[in-house]
Amino acid sequence: MMQLKDLYQGFRHPETIHTLAKSIAEHAAKVDETINIMEVCGGHTHTIMKYGLLQLLPDNINFIHGPGCPVCVMPKERIDHAAALANLPDVILVCLGDMIRVPGSKGSLAKWRSEGCDIRPIYDPLDTLTIAKENPDKTVIFFAIGFETSTPMTAVLLDQAQHQGIENIYFHINHVLVPPAIDAVMAEPKTKVNAFIGPAHVSVISGAKVYQPAVDKYHTPVVVSGFEPVDVLESILQIVKQRTENKAELEVQYNRSVTYDGNVAAQAMIDKYFDVRDSFRWRGLGPIANSALKLRDEFRHRDAEIIFKEHLPTTLIDDHKACQCGDILRGLANPVDCKVFGRGCTPETPLGSCMVSSEGACNAYYRYGGLTAKKGTSNAK
Repeated sequence: MMQLKDLYQGFRHPETIHTLAKSIAEHAAKVDETINIMEVCGGHTHTIMKYGLLQLLPDNINFIHGPGCPVCVMPKERIDHAAALANLPDVILVCLGDMIRVPGSKGSLAKWRSEGCDIRPIYDPLDTLTIAKENPDKTVIFFAIGFETSTPMTAVLLDQAQHQGIENIYFHINHVLVPPAIDAVMAEPKTKVNAFIGPAHVSVISGAKVYQPAVDKYHTPVVVSGFEPVDVLESILQIVKQRTENKAELEVQYNRSVTYDGNVAAQAMIDKYFDVRDSFRWRGLGPIANSALKLRDEFRHRDAEIIFKEHLPTTLIDDHKACQCGDILRGLANPVDCKVFGRGCTPETPLGSCMVSSEGACNAYYRYGGLTAKKGTSNAK
């Protein structure tokens, strides 16, 4: 029986990688334009950088790094909301572990935790049920974050809280949606993006169908890709083949898990508990219409943004003026173009959204910067 490690080695096999790179180069030679591919998810960015895929590809294939991950795009004022809630009396703030180090305007949740706030990082949202049951005299607030991938888990948590009659759980919802971010990128007059690599994990839930409007509206290929080097290269090859034939189609490279319709049961659970917000501010990108979720009105009695509204700061907070994350996310600059990259802005002291998360583009360039030479960049560490 094939072991899991053997399966992954197959997706990282050097001979397969070089064969795919050669095929990409042969097809790309037939294209008279630069193919500017935006990988929406930071997981793809890190694969591209970590495995040196940039060095294997021809000069007319360029990567433009997208939003990255929900942590990257969460604006500082939302982190300030979490800090304000954590500072309320008798509150336990629960959040996913990757949120704990993200800085708001007054420090990260890790900082507030060190100063006595009861902040509990978890990896399974359903752990919130146990925390609430063990602390019936406390107000437990789940700070929910994530793309479509993690939204069903929040919905299941709310569903269980409802069915079990656990009344001391509240929700601060920060779930964001990928397709509107693609629209925001393409709405930029100077955008260079003419192809997208779609995130596989998001698409397992939403289905590949959510990208069809972008394909039709912008005549832009979208290929839903897995995260291994072979996955990414196969997806690039599919994009290049489309460009050679002047096609713009939706394709699924990650067909071992992604279908056109997605997880219908998970979508139904999301629809039961959530509505789409009119607008949500993305860190580095600004307000994007219909790009995030909120609790339905019938669950407003659990909505922390409503219940604790008077305690939540309302000031909008932008990134450092020297930070170029907005341009990077729109494909108008690379991380190494930023004057503070690797100097004032590092993973330990992030100034912008692209460095905040371990999946951010600047974080990837900082970590694997020695592999950017193919595009004329250098490691600024």
